[in-house]
Amino acid sequence: MASIGYFDGKISQETLRYYLSHAATAQWIYLSDDLDDDIRVIKKAGIKFLGRASGIWKAEMPDEKHFELSRLAAEKIHAADDEIILQACIFEYIYREDMESTEIPARVFEAFGLPVEQRCFDYDKACFFDPEHRSNCGFPDISRTETQMWFYYRAINYIDAGYEAFHMGQIHLYTANDRSLQCISRVLSMMREYGKANARRHKIIVDAHSHSLVLNGKSLLDYNAMPYTRFPVLDRPGEKLVLVREGKTGGGINPDGEYVKCLPFLMEYDNWGGKDVWAHENLSYEERAWAQWWGYDQIAWFASQSIPEQNKFLDYTFKWTAVNNPDAFFAFPLRRPLVSGEEVSAYPFYKLNGKCEDETARLLDGGYEKYRIYANPSDILDYGCKDVDDPETGVRLPEKVVLYGSFQPYVGAVANDSNSEITRMYYIGNNKYSLTFVMPYAGEYNFGVSAWGTLSACVDTTSTFPYSGSGRKGPLVIENDNTVVKIIFDYMKNKIEIIKA
Repeated sequence: MASIGYFDGKISQETLRYYLSHAATAQWIYLSDDLDDDIRVIKKAGIKFLGRASGIWKAEMPDEKHFELSRLAAEKIHAADDEIILQACIFEYIYREDMESTEIPARVFEAFGLPVEQRCFDYDKACFFDPEHRSNCGFPDISRTETQMWFYYRAINYIDAGYEAFHMGQIHLYTANDRSLQCISRVLSMMREYGKANARRHKIIVDAHSHSLVLNGKSLLDYNAMPYTRFPVLDRPGEKLVLVREGKTGGGINPDGEYVKCLPFLMEYDNWGGKDVWAHENLSYEERAWAQWWGYDQIAWFASQSIPEQNKFLDYTFKWTAVNNPDAFFAFPLRRPLVSGEEVSAYPFYKLNGKCEDETARLLDGGYEKYRIYANPSDILDYGCKDVDDPETGVRLPEKVVLYGSFQPYVGAVANDSNSEITRMYYIGNNKYSLTFVMPYAGEYNFGVSAWGTLSACVDTTSTFPYSGSGRKGPLVIENDNTVVKIIFDYMKNKIEIIKA
């Protein structure tokens, strides 16, 4: 009788959820200086899915060496447990140096039906923006063939190295010029076709930072993935925070042809820059509470806590995930860098080894169902605009859209809260969302629009190009006290209309 972890060609929802319910982030484990001990912890905790096990942000080394080291690590891990799924990353950022030092293999040209050339990837053909606005690093544009070739090239090499899952980063950023999703659909389909023929179990599993990526009723992803969101707590000593629900994962027909009301959701402690030294040196205690995670990125905040507090927060995160989103799972932090991804070959890692491995093993052994029986119903996470598609392209619209920024306290919400229910927009049809409020005081404010109530794909009035994070927002100028403001957002065009009365 096949084990619950068995799959070949397709993966059932039961089996996929089995892997996600035993998941950990193992970023760049292929570079580990003590892989034997890492494998010891993996086996002890019963981890079956190793997220971010390989990939590049800024390349550590030539690709040939990178893929070979990735292959060797995969072989060693699979020798210890051949059920384990290893995930590779293809991110939303590219570097001129990396692309223009990498020769395009003949099989990539052939896959795209192009004449074979002897040349390297061309950064200028892959990047967003006109040449005069272009630097030596930036977002790739998936509507460009060069970017599609770069993604496909990376994917097939990871598949050959034994990797069966892909994290595709902040997918809503590099698809900004692909609003119909035709280009990203093409690339993912090519990746999946290669996986059917060449992956270990003839199937690859794909996620991205998204709540939903659905085209004509079909999900382009096997499951969705997002980092956690926090709310600081100021009435307890230290740097305490609590987690905040960000809405549910969307549904659709999954890549194996099965309709799923809510696709699985994998959540994790993210990294983007480590400790913000400036925030720690220049902000007050109260100000720093709102600066990311107390002046850290997520994993750096976690790593800064004492080991007993780390264990306590793992327990809290596991229970919180089970209760607040019955379709979500927690990727435990087995290994995660503590500084920016650009600091290659020099960054330290947080490692679970010797710290929280017993607590991780205890929680994974106990399982989610112990707490899921008390979970809030999934309907509590519904926000309207359910299963609505753009009639022209078939792209699924977000269920939750929120206005956020400095104006929010003046309408009874928390400033810069991209997840606020108070400033949630209402769907009015024709791909548009609307919200009307009264601003009691004249002044200069700012705001942006967040799809799904997260900071992964935001838009403001300064550009139709989406952005990630809370830094960029457009102006909201109120000339008179008690001004009635109506804001309309067209999702497919990323356009915002401000009406004042």
